[in-house]
Amino acid sequence: MANIRKGDTVQVISGPTPERGGSRGKQGRVIEVLGDRVIVEGVNFVTKHVRVGQTQRGTKTGGIETHEAPIHVSNVALIDPETKKPTRVGFRVESVEKDGVTKTTRVRYAKKSGKDL
Repeated sequence: MANIRKGDTVQVISGPTPERGGSRGKQGRVIEVLGDRVIVEGVNFVTKHVRVGQTQRGTKTGGIETHEAPIHVSNVALIDPETKKPTRVGFRVESVEKDGVTKTTRVRYAKKSGKDL
């Protein structure tokens, strides 16, 4: 089970500060998880040169675009829902009984506050 999933709110904990052109300290929502990397909304912008083309209607496309680039999962930390600060993730095994059948599930929780994620 992954520590960080799509839709989680994370904070960048390493790299250069915003004053030096980096993203450390910025918070954002995870858009996509790509193996050991994540794409975070509003973090780690890069410029991409796109070849000029035309659409069916004749409008021009392309030029210089900016979009979010992947960042390694070790460089981000999950945000605690209670304190709004970075926290580590733990897993708790819980047994749920439904219709006489017990089922065990793993639940993620914030280590700082103990709240479920």
